[in-house]
Amino acid sequence: MRSNIFRTIRNALERAFPEQRLYLRSDRNETRFIRLTPFAQLLAWTGTSVFVAWSIIATAFILMDSIGSGNVREQAKREQALYEMRLNELSAERDARADEALLAQERFNVALEQISRMQITLLDSEDRRKEMEKGIEVIQTTLRRTMKERDAARSDTELLSAQLSGEAELPGGQRMDPDTDEAVDFLSAALTNTAVERDLMAMTAKKAEDLVAEMELERRLLEEKNDRIFSQLEDAVSLSLEPLDKMFKAAGLPTESILKTVRSGYSGQGGPLTPLTFSTRGEEPDAESLRANAILERMDEMNLYRIAAEKAPFALPIKSSFRYTSGFGVRWGRMHEGTDFASSYGTPIYATADGVVSYAGWLAGYGRLVKIQHEFGIETRYAHQSKILVKVGQRVSRGDHIGDMGNSGRSTGTHLHYEVRVGDKPVNPMTYIKAANDVFQK
Repeated sequence: MRSNIFRTIRNALERAFPEQRLYLRSDRNETRFIRLTPFAQLLAWTGTSVFVAWSIIATAFILMDSIGSGNVREQAKREQALYEMRLNELSAERDARADEALLAQERFNVALEQISRMQITLLDSEDRRKEMEKGIEVIQTTLRRTMKERDAARSDTELLSAQLSGEAELPGGQRMDPDTDEAVDFLSAALTNTAVERDLMAMTAKKAEDLVAEMELERRLLEEKNDRIFSQLEDAVSLSLEPLDKMFKAAGLPTESILKTVRSGYSGQGGPLTPLTFSTRGEEPDAESLRANAILERMDEMNLYRIAAEKAPFALPIKSSFRYTSGFGVRWGRMHEGTDFASSYGTPIYATADGVVSYAGWLAGYGRLVKIQHEFGIETRYAHQSKILVKVGQRVSRGDHIGDMGNSGRSTGTHLHYEVRVGDKPVNPMTYIKAANDVFQK
C-alpha cells in the first residue's frame, strides 16, 4: 500500500516536472550535463515561490507601516499645534484676569478714598448739627429769660400806669410823683426793645430749626448713599476673595497660616490696611464705622492673598510654546519628581514665584540646575538648562528670566525638568498650575 502511494506521487511529479538535463560544454569540446530530477525541480520551484511570496508580503508591510507612521506623525503635529494654541490662549486669558484683578484693586482703593471723604463729610455734618443744637438750646434759654423779663417789665408798666392815673397807690398810701415819668418812659423803651429782641430771637430759632431739619435730611441721604456703596463693596470683596481662597486650598496650602506669615512681614510690598478711626468723644463707634472697618479687613485679607500669590509658584516656568513630555509620578520603575516641558533649545526659563536663589550650578543628573527658595517652605527646581543667568543669594521675582532650556545632565532631549518641593518633599507642580488656571479662567 505504501509503495503504491509513493509510486503515484512519483508519477505525478514526473508528469508535472519531467526529468531535465542541463548540458554544459567546455573549451575542450567536452560536453557534460547536469541531471535535474523531478524532486529537485519541485524543491527549486517551491523555494522560488516562497521567496517571491515573502518579498511581496514584506514590501506590503513596509508600505503600510510607512503610510501609517506618516499619518500618526501628522496627527501628532496637529494635536501639538492645537495644544500649544490652547496653552497660549490660556496664558493670555490668565494675564487678562491678572490685569482685571489689578484694576479691581485700583477701583477698591478709589472707593476706599471716596468712603473716607464721605465719612469726613458725615462727621463734619454731625459736628455742625451738634453745634446747632447747642446754639438752639442757648437761644431758647435766652428767649425764655427774655420773655420772663418782658412779663416782669409789662407788670411794672401796668403798675406805673395805674399809679399815674391815680388808680393805684404806692406802698404807705403815697401817690406817685410826676418825676417818675422819666422812669416810665425808660421802662416803656426797655419793654419795646425786649419785644424786638424776642421777635429776633424767635426768627433766629426758626431758622436754626429749619437748618437742623435740612442737615438731618442731608445726613439721611448720605447714610443711604453710604449703605449702597458699602453693599457694593461687600459684594465685590466677597466675589474677589472666594476664588483666591479656593486657589490656595486647591494647591493644598493652609490659608490661615499663610496669611499670618504674610501679615508678619511685608518686605516692602505693601502693608495692612489701617482701620478707620473717628473722634467720637468717648462714644462707641457707630454702625457705619464698624461696617467700614469690616470691609477694610476683608480688603486687607485680599491684599494678603495677592502678596501670597506672588510668593507661591502658581505661574508657568515657560512663556513660549511648549509641550508636556512627562508628568509627575512613577516612570520606568522610578519616581519622576517633577514635570517636563519640551521646547526649542535656548527657550527662556522664568521664575514661577518670588524668592531667593539657593543653588545655581551643575548637579549630577540634573545638569545645570537652579534652586529657588520661596516663602511657606516651598522650593522650586529648574534642571537641564543650557545657560544659568542667576547666582546664589540673588533675590528674584515672579517672571524674572533665570536661564535657558537645554539638554545638560541625564537627559534624552532638550527640555526643562521643573520640580516643586514643600518641606523638601516633592509635590506635583501641576497642582499649583491647575489651581491658578481654574481661578483665572473663571
